[in-house]
Amino acid sequence: MSNFVLSCCSPVDVSEEFLAPRHIPYLTFNYMLDNAWYKDDFGRSNTPHSLFEKMLAGAQATTSQVSVGAYLDFWRPLLAAGNDVLHVTLSSGISGTYQSAVNAAKILAEEFPQQKLYVVDSLCASAGYGLLVSKLAELRDKNTPIDEVRDWAETHNREVQSWFFSSDLRFFIKGGRISKTAGVVGGMLHICPLMHVAPNGSLAIKEKIRTKKRAMKRVVSIMEETCNDGLEYTGELFISHSDCLEDAQATAELLSQAFPKAQPIQIFEIGATIGVHTGPGTVAVFWWGEPRKE
Repeated sequence: MSNFVLSCCSPVDVSEEFLAPRHIPYLTFNYMLDNAWYKDDFGRSNTPHSLFEKMLAGAQATTSQVSVGAYLDFWRPLLAAGNDVLHVTLSSGISGTYQSAVNAAKILAEEFPQQKLYVVDSLCASAGYGLLVSKLAELRDKNTPIDEVRDWAETHNREVQSWFFSSDLRFFIKGGRISKTAGVVGGMLHICPLMHVAPNGSLAIKEKIRTKKRAMKRVVSIMEETCNDGLEYTGELFISHSDCLEDAQATAELLSQAFPKAQPIQIFEIGATIGVHTGPGTVAVFWWGEPRKE
């Protein structure tokens, strides 16, 4: 029996089928699509495919920061039931939600002084955030005290290596990550920008690689350079994608050949909170390795 509740938010980008058996409740983010609000709830309210189709057709999509009130409503029942809670948030490097969570936790500390409520900044995004939560669930299930799990998370969260590439640059241009001129030239040359999550949890372009196939191969070589135990890697390996399953599967095939001792690769869909900013055509790969570098 676990000694605390481990919780997260829906941009963890795994699936309900992944979270439910691990007993990990999650707070749902929201996004706006053509003036209508939707829940980022693993595709139940609106599938990722539908979202990306509408974005490609010109629909305007935006995300919003989760309010302090939403966290209060999410945590109060857990604390009222006598549970201690460890909550892991989406990276503060890409969202202000971490601060909302911290502010809510301060309020609830006064309401429930007998309970522990810890908020951890994942410094991760998408299924990399999920990879961290998966490890924390493993520690929880070993009856590791909540304080030790929190400390482990804050010590090791930068060891989640997170690498992305995209074959569709228009939404990176729209978001200002790539200039319009560079995007036009990149599109003509079939450039796939290779990005990573930096130590501070923000996204940064590391390389500009010509063609998807070369980008896939480069991810494999980066994993060999940075993962725990190199080609002998035995840890979890997650892939997420924004409506480009075939690209994700092709990447998974290369990785499974290079790292045969890794745990079975799990492929997930990039949810709306992250997908609004990437658009379709993005593949992201996550593994445990050395602490991230700039």
